[in-house]
Amino acid sequence: MKKNTIIILSSMVLLTVIVGILVVQGWHKPLGTTIDMPTRTPVQKTETPTAVSNPQIASTDESPFDDTVEPTNSPQPIEPQPVCGGPPVMYLLGIGADNDYADYLYGLADVIRVARVDFVNTKVTVLTIPRDLWVEFPDIIDKYADKVTHGKLNQAYLYGGPGMGYYDGPGGGPGLLARTLAHNYGLYVDHYGAVNMTAFVKIVDALGGIDLYLEQDWDGTPIDDITEDMGYFTAGQHHMSGEEALRFSRIRKRYSTMARENNQTLVLCAIKDKVLSPSVIGSIPQLINSLIGEIQTDLTPAQISQLTCLLPKLGKDDLQFVSFPDEFMVSGREFDPNLGNTTFVWNIPKEDIQAFMRDFENDAIESSGGSGMSCP
Repeated sequence: MKKNTIIILSSMVLLTVIVGILVVQGWHKPLGTTIDMPTRTPVQKTETPTAVSNPQIASTDESPFDDTVEPTNSPQPIEPQPVCGGPPVMYLLGIGADNDYADYLYGLADVIRVARVDFVNTKVTVLTIPRDLWVEFPDIIDKYADKVTHGKLNQAYLYGGPGMGYYDGPGGGPGLLARTLAHNYGLYVDHYGAVNMTAFVKIVDALGGIDLYLEQDWDGTPIDDITEDMGYFTAGQHHMSGEEALRFSRIRKRYSTMARENNQTLVLCAIKDKVLSPSVIGSIPQLINSLIGEIQTDLTPAQISQLTCLLPKLGKDDLQFVSFPDEFMVSGREFDPNLGNTTFVWNIPKEDIQAFMRDFENDAIESSGGSGMSCP
Protein backbone atom coordinates (compact mmCIF):
# COMPACT_ATOMS: atom_id res chain seq x y z
CA MET A 1 0.00 0.00 0.00
CA LYS A 2 1.40 3.41 -0.96
CA LYS A 3 2.55 5.72 1.81
CA ASN A 4 0.13 8.48 0.78
CA THR A 5 -2.76 6.03 0.93
CA ILE A 6 -1.73 4.93 4.41
CA ILE A 7 -1.54 8.55 5.57
CA ILE A 8 -4.97 9.32 4.18
CA LEU A 9 -6.48 6.23 5.81
CA SER A 10 -4.77 7.09 9.08
CA SER A 11 -6.19 10.60 8.96
CA MET A 12 -9.65 9.21 8.26
CA VAL A 13 -9.36 6.97 11.33
CA LEU A 14 -8.20 9.96 13.41
CA LEU A 15 -11.13 12.01 12.16
CA THR A 16 -13.58 9.20 12.92
CA VAL A 17 -12.33 8.79 16.49
CA ILE A 18 -12.40 12.54 17.12
CA VAL A 19 -15.92 12.73 15.76
CA GLY A 20 -17.03 9.79 17.87
CA ILE A 21 -15.69 11.24 21.10
CA LEU A 22 -16.40 14.93 20.61
CA VAL A 23 -19.87 14.63 19.12
CA VAL A 24 -21.30 13.84 22.53
CA GLN A 25 -20.25 17.33 23.65
CA GLY A 26 -22.28 18.98 20.91
CA TRP A 27 -21.15 19.03 17.29
CA HIS A 28 -21.51 22.79 16.88
CA LYS A 29 -20.93 23.78 20.49
CA PRO A 30 -17.64 25.64 21.19
CA LEU A 31 -15.33 23.79 23.55
CA GLY A 32 -14.58 27.04 25.41
CA THR A 33 -15.70 30.62 25.77
CA THR A 34 -15.97 32.42 22.45
CA ILE A 35 -14.16 35.66 21.62
CA ASP A 36 -17.19 37.17 19.79
CA MET A 37 -15.11 39.32 17.48
CA PRO A 38 -16.90 41.68 15.07
CA THR A 39 -17.25 40.57 11.47
CA ARG A 40 -14.09 41.19 9.47
CA THR A 41 -14.44 43.85 6.77
CA PRO A 42 -13.19 42.37 3.49
CA VAL A 43 -10.12 44.04 2.05
CA GLN A 44 -11.15 45.88 -1.10
CA LYS A 45 -8.77 45.53 -4.02
CA THR A 46 -8.53 48.48 -6.40
CA GLU A 47 -9.03 47.46 -10.01
CA THR A 48 -7.06 49.26 -12.70
CA PRO A 49 -9.45 50.23 -15.51
CA THR A 50 -8.62 48.51 -18.78
CA ALA A 51 -11.11 50.32 -21.02
CA VAL A 52 -12.74 53.71 -21.37
CA SER A 53 -15.80 53.64 -19.15
CA ASN A 54 -17.70 56.45 -20.91
CA PRO A 55 -18.75 55.44 -24.44
CA GLN A 56 -19.41 59.09 -25.33
CA ILE A 57 -15.69 59.92 -25.23
CA ALA A 58 -14.48 56.66 -26.78
CA SER A 59 -12.91 56.56 -30.23
CA THR A 60 -15.47 56.98 -33.04
CA ASP A 61 -13.60 54.59 -35.34
CA GLU A 62 -15.72 51.72 -34.09
CA SER A 63 -18.90 51.89 -32.09
CA PRO A 64 -18.72 50.10 -28.74
CA PHE A 65 -22.30 49.00 -29.38
CA ASP A 66 -21.61 47.42 -32.81
CA ASP A 67 -24.35 44.79 -33.07
CA THR A 68 -22.54 42.98 -35.88
CA VAL A 69 -20.27 41.29 -33.34
CA GLU A 70 -21.53 37.84 -32.55
CA PRO A 71 -22.06 37.21 -28.83
CA THR A 72 -20.01 34.41 -27.34
CA ASN A 73 -21.54 31.54 -25.42
CA SER A 74 -18.39 30.59 -23.55
CA PRO A 75 -19.19 28.87 -20.27
CA GLN A 76 -18.41 30.85 -17.15
CA PRO A 77 -15.52 29.48 -15.10
CA ILE A 78 -16.60 27.52 -12.04
CA GLU A 79 -15.38 29.07 -8.83
CA PRO A 80 -13.47 26.59 -6.65
CA GLN A 81 -15.32 25.63 -3.49
CA PRO A 82 -13.96 25.11 0.04
CA VAL A 83 -13.02 21.55 0.91
CA CYS A 84 -13.87 19.61 4.06
CA GLY A 85 -17.01 21.69 4.66
CA GLY A 86 -14.95 24.60 5.92
CA PRO A 87 -15.33 28.32 5.25
CA PRO A 88 -13.27 29.87 2.43
CA VAL A 89 -10.72 31.17 4.97
CA MET A 90 -10.42 30.77 8.74
CA TYR A 91 -8.06 32.74 10.96
CA LEU A 92 -6.84 30.96 14.09
CA LEU A 93 -4.98 32.63 16.95
CA GLY A 94 -2.48 30.22 18.48
CA ILE A 95 -1.07 30.95 21.95
CA GLY A 96 1.69 29.27 23.91
CA ALA A 97 1.27 30.30 27.55
CA ASP A 98 4.30 30.37 29.87
CA ASN A 99 2.59 28.74 32.84
CA ASP A 100 1.48 25.41 34.26
CA TYR A 101 -1.90 26.50 35.66
CA ALA A 102 -4.56 24.00 34.60
CA ASP A 103 -7.25 26.69 34.87
CA TYR A 104 -5.31 29.25 32.78
CA LEU A 105 -5.87 31.96 35.39
CA TYR A 106 -2.51 33.60 34.69
CA GLY A 107 0.34 33.52 32.20
CA LEU A 108 1.92 35.57 29.45
CA ALA A 109 1.56 34.67 25.79
CA ASP A 110 5.07 33.30 25.29
CA VAL A 111 4.24 32.32 21.69
CA ILE A 112 1.79 34.20 19.45
CA ARG A 113 0.95 32.93 15.98
CA VAL A 114 -1.98 33.43 13.62
CA ALA A 115 -2.79 30.77 11.05
CA ARG A 116 -4.55 31.70 7.82
CA VAL A 117 -6.33 28.48 6.88
CA ASP A 118 -7.41 28.52 3.22
CA PHE A 119 -9.98 25.79 2.53
CA VAL A 120 -10.31 26.79 -1.14
CA ASN A 121 -6.65 26.59 -2.16
CA THR A 122 -5.78 24.02 0.56
CA LYS A 123 -3.04 26.15 2.05
CA VAL A 124 -2.09 27.19 5.59
CA THR A 125 0.11 30.20 6.30
CA VAL A 126 1.25 30.65 9.90
CA LEU A 127 2.39 34.13 10.92
CA THR A 128 4.71 34.56 13.88
CA ILE A 129 3.87 37.75 15.77
CA PRO A 130 6.59 39.04 18.11
CA ARG A 131 5.47 39.06 21.71
CA ASP A 132 7.45 42.25 22.47
CA LEU A 133 5.43 44.62 20.27
CA TRP A 134 4.30 47.80 22.08
CA VAL A 135 0.50 48.04 21.96
CA GLU A 136 -2.51 49.84 23.35
CA PHE A 137 -4.95 47.67 25.30
CA PRO A 138 -8.65 48.10 24.48
CA ASP A 139 -11.68 47.28 26.64
CA ILE A 140 -9.96 47.39 30.04
CA ILE A 141 -12.58 47.82 32.77
CA ASP A 142 -13.07 51.35 34.10
CA LYS A 143 -11.39 50.65 37.43
CA TYR A 144 -8.02 50.06 35.73
CA ALA A 145 -8.48 51.97 32.46
CA ASP A 146 -6.23 54.86 33.54
CA LYS A 147 -3.35 52.57 34.52
CA VAL A 148 -3.50 49.58 32.19
CA THR A 149 -3.23 51.47 28.92
CA HIS A 150 -0.15 50.23 27.08
CA GLY A 151 2.27 47.34 27.33
CA LYS A 152 3.76 44.41 25.47
CA LEU A 153 1.52 42.34 23.25
CA ASN A 154 2.09 39.20 25.34
CA GLN A 155 0.64 41.02 28.37
CA ALA A 156 -2.76 41.25 26.67
CA TYR A 157 -3.27 37.54 27.32
CA LEU A 158 -2.29 37.93 30.99
CA TYR A 159 -4.40 41.05 31.54
CA GLY A 160 -7.43 39.42 29.92
CA GLY A 161 -7.20 36.34 32.13
CA PRO A 162 -9.59 35.88 35.05
CA GLY A 163 -6.76 35.96 37.57
CA MET A 164 -5.93 39.63 36.92
CA GLY A 165 -9.45 41.07 36.78
CA TYR A 166 -8.59 43.81 34.29
CA TYR A 167 -11.00 42.64 31.59
CA ASP A 168 -14.49 41.20 31.75
CA GLY A 169 -15.26 40.89 28.04
CA PRO A 170 -15.69 37.74 25.90
CA GLY A 171 -12.95 35.15 25.66
CA GLY A 172 -10.83 35.98 28.70
CA GLY A 173 -7.11 36.11 27.92
CA PRO A 174 -7.47 34.96 24.30
CA GLY A 175 -10.32 37.43 23.84
CA LEU A 176 -8.31 40.45 24.98
CA LEU A 177 -5.30 39.34 22.93
CA ALA A 178 -7.52 39.01 19.85
CA ARG A 179 -9.01 42.45 20.45
CA THR A 180 -5.57 43.95 20.96
CA LEU A 181 -4.43 42.62 17.57
CA ALA A 182 -7.54 44.02 15.92
CA HIS A 183 -7.37 47.36 17.74
CA ASN A 184 -3.71 48.02 16.93
CA TYR A 185 -3.16 46.31 13.60
CA GLY A 186 -6.55 45.59 12.05
CA LEU A 187 -5.95 41.82 12.13
CA TYR A 188 -9.12 39.95 13.08
CA VAL A 189 -9.17 36.29 14.06
CA ASP A 190 -12.11 33.90 14.06
CA HIS A 191 -11.04 31.41 16.73
CA TYR A 192 -8.24 30.64 19.15
CA GLY A 193 -6.34 27.82 20.77
CA ALA A 194 -4.09 28.25 23.81
CA VAL A 195 -1.72 25.62 25.20
CA ASN A 196 0.28 25.93 28.39
CA MET A 197 3.53 24.09 29.08
CA THR A 198 1.90 21.14 30.83
CA ALA A 199 -0.58 20.58 28.01
CA PHE A 200 2.20 20.82 25.40
CA VAL A 201 4.22 18.10 27.14
CA LYS A 202 1.17 15.84 27.38
CA ILE A 203 0.30 16.31 23.71
CA VAL A 204 3.81 15.42 22.50
CA ASP A 205 4.00 12.43 24.85
CA ALA A 206 0.60 11.24 23.67
CA LEU A 207 2.03 11.15 20.14
CA GLY A 208 4.89 8.98 21.32
CA GLY A 209 7.40 11.83 21.03
CA ILE A 210 8.58 13.65 17.94
CA ASP A 211 11.57 13.30 15.62
CA LEU A 212 13.81 16.26 14.82
CA TYR A 213 17.01 16.70 12.85
CA LEU A 214 19.13 19.59 14.12
CA GLU A 215 21.60 21.29 11.80
CA GLN A 216 23.70 22.59 14.71
CA ASP A 217 24.27 22.26 18.43
CA TRP A 218 21.90 24.22 20.69
CA ASP A 219 23.16 25.21 24.14
CA GLY A 220 20.43 25.85 26.68
CA THR A 221 22.55 25.41 29.81
CA PRO A 222 22.45 28.20 32.42
CA ILE A 223 24.54 31.33 31.91
CA ASP A 224 23.87 32.63 35.43
CA ASP A 225 22.16 31.65 38.70
CA ILE A 226 18.75 32.81 37.42
CA THR A 227 18.61 31.19 33.97
CA GLU A 228 16.72 27.91 33.73
CA ASP A 229 18.58 24.85 32.46
CA MET A 230 17.11 23.93 29.07
CA GLY A 231 19.78 21.33 28.33
CA TYR A 232 22.25 20.85 25.50
CA PHE A 233 21.10 19.46 22.16
CA THR A 234 23.77 18.26 19.75
CA ALA A 235 23.52 18.43 15.97
CA GLY A 236 21.94 15.37 14.36
CA GLN A 237 18.83 13.26 14.69
CA HIS A 238 16.78 13.38 17.90
CA HIS A 239 13.69 11.65 19.24
CA MET A 240 12.27 14.05 21.81
CA SER A 241 9.79 13.51 24.59
CA GLY A 242 7.33 16.24 25.47
CA GLU A 243 9.59 17.60 28.19
CA GLU A 244 12.61 17.62 25.85
CA ALA A 245 10.64 19.28 23.06
CA LEU A 246 9.47 21.97 25.49
CA ARG A 247 13.01 22.69 26.69
CA PHE A 248 14.33 22.83 23.13
CA SER A 249 11.53 25.22 22.15
CA ARG A 250 12.42 27.61 24.96
CA ILE A 251 16.19 27.97 24.33
CA ARG A 252 16.97 31.66 23.79
CA LYS A 253 19.64 33.19 26.05
CA ARG A 254 22.61 32.60 23.73
CA TYR A 255 20.59 33.17 20.58
CA SER A 256 18.15 35.59 19.03
CA THR A 257 14.40 35.64 19.45
CA MET A 258 14.12 34.74 15.75
CA ALA A 259 16.28 31.65 16.28
CA ARG A 260 13.95 30.46 19.02
CA GLU A 261 10.91 31.07 16.79
CA ASN A 262 12.52 28.98 14.03
CA ASN A 263 13.15 26.16 16.51
CA GLN A 264 9.52 26.31 17.60
CA THR A 265 8.53 26.02 13.94
CA LEU A 266 10.67 22.88 13.63
CA VAL A 267 8.82 21.41 16.60
CA LEU A 268 5.43 22.26 15.06
CA CYS A 269 6.49 20.60 11.81
CA ALA A 270 7.57 17.50 13.70
CA ILE A 271 4.21 17.36 15.49
CA LYS A 272 2.41 17.69 12.15
CA ASP A 273 4.49 14.85 10.67
CA LYS A 274 3.75 12.62 13.66
CA VAL A 275 0.00 13.30 13.53
CA LEU A 276 -0.04 12.28 9.86
CA SER A 277 2.06 9.15 10.35
CA PRO A 278 0.46 5.67 10.50
CA SER A 279 2.10 5.02 13.88
CA VAL A 280 -0.09 7.62 15.55
CA ILE A 281 -3.23 5.47 15.27
CA GLY A 282 -2.49 3.64 18.49
CA SER A 283 -2.02 6.94 20.32
CA ILE A 284 -5.28 8.51 19.21
CA PRO A 285 -7.27 7.88 22.41
CA GLN A 286 -4.43 9.19 24.58
CA LEU A 287 -4.00 12.19 22.28
CA ILE A 288 -7.67 13.14 22.52
CA ASN A 289 -7.68 12.71 26.28
CA SER A 290 -4.68 15.05 26.38
CA LEU A 291 -6.51 17.71 24.43
CA ILE A 292 -9.93 17.77 26.06
CA GLY A 293 -9.83 19.88 29.18
CA GLU A 294 -6.12 20.66 28.78
CA ILE A 295 -6.26 23.47 26.24
CA GLN A 296 -8.24 26.66 25.77
CA THR A 297 -10.17 26.86 22.51
CA ASP A 298 -13.48 28.07 21.17
CA LEU A 299 -13.42 25.71 18.21
CA THR A 300 -16.38 23.37 17.87
CA PRO A 301 -16.01 19.63 17.18
CA ALA A 302 -17.32 20.35 13.68
CA GLN A 303 -14.55 22.90 13.06
CA ILE A 304 -11.91 20.57 14.51
CA SER A 305 -13.06 17.90 12.05
CA GLN A 306 -12.73 20.41 9.18
CA LEU A 307 -9.16 21.22 10.16
CA THR A 308 -8.29 17.55 10.62
CA CYS A 309 -9.74 16.78 7.20
CA LEU A 310 -7.57 19.51 5.63
CA LEU A 311 -4.25 18.32 7.08
CA PRO A 312 -3.57 15.36 4.75
CA LYS A 313 -4.46 17.53 1.75
CA LEU A 314 -1.52 19.87 2.40
CA GLY A 315 1.57 19.36 0.30
CA LYS A 316 5.04 20.29 1.54
CA ASP A 317 4.76 23.81 0.17
CA ASP A 318 1.16 24.27 1.31
CA LEU A 319 2.18 24.83 4.94
CA GLN A 320 4.23 28.00 5.24
CA PHE A 321 5.61 29.75 8.32
CA VAL A 322 6.23 33.48 7.87
CA SER A 323 7.54 36.30 10.04
CA PHE A 324 8.31 40.01 9.88
CA PRO A 325 11.13 41.23 7.60
CA ASP A 326 14.50 41.46 9.34
CA GLU A 327 14.59 45.22 8.82
CA PHE A 328 11.48 45.52 11.01
CA MET A 329 13.29 44.19 14.04
CA VAL A 330 14.72 47.34 15.63
CA SER A 331 15.08 47.18 19.40
CA GLY A 332 13.91 49.92 21.73
CA ARG A 333 12.53 50.59 25.21
CA GLU A 334 9.20 51.89 26.51
CA PHE A 335 7.89 52.87 29.94
CA ASP A 336 5.25 50.46 31.20
CA PRO A 337 2.70 52.50 33.22
CA ASN A 338 1.31 49.45 34.99
CA LEU A 339 4.65 47.90 35.99
CA GLY A 340 6.30 51.26 36.63
CA ASN A 341 9.53 50.53 34.73
CA THR A 342 11.02 50.54 31.27
CA THR A 343 11.02 47.38 29.20
CA PHE A 344 12.48 46.03 25.97
CA VAL A 345 10.25 46.29 22.88
CA TRP A 346 10.51 45.96 19.13
CA ASN A 347 10.36 49.52 17.86
CA ILE A 348 8.33 48.96 14.69
CA PRO A 349 6.08 51.70 13.25
CA LYS A 350 2.46 50.67 13.64
CA GLU A 351 1.62 51.54 10.03
CA ASP A 352 4.32 49.14 8.78
CA ILE A 353 2.81 46.32 10.81
CA GLN A 354 -0.69 47.19 9.63
CA ALA A 355 0.43 47.05 5.98
CA PHE A 356 2.16 43.72 6.59
CA MET A 357 -0.99 42.33 8.21
CA ARG A 358 -3.05 43.33 5.17
CA ASP A 359 -0.63 41.46 2.93
CA PHE A 360 -0.94 38.46 5.22
CA GLU A 361 -4.73 38.52 4.87
CA ASN A 362 -4.36 38.82 1.08
CA ASP A 363 -1.89 35.90 0.96
CA ALA A 364 0.75 38.28 -0.42
CA ILE A 365 3.52 38.11 2.16
CA GLU A 366 6.17 37.60 -0.54
CA SER A 367 5.59 41.13 -1.80
CA SER A 368 6.20 42.52 1.70
CA GLY A 369 9.64 41.00 2.02
CA GLY A 370 8.62 38.86 4.97
CA SER A 371 10.88 35.95 5.81
CA GLY A 372 9.46 32.45 5.76
CA MET A 373 10.13 28.75 5.84
CA SER A 374 8.34 25.54 5.07
CA CYS A 375 8.58 22.26 6.94
CA PRO A 376 11.72 20.26 6.07
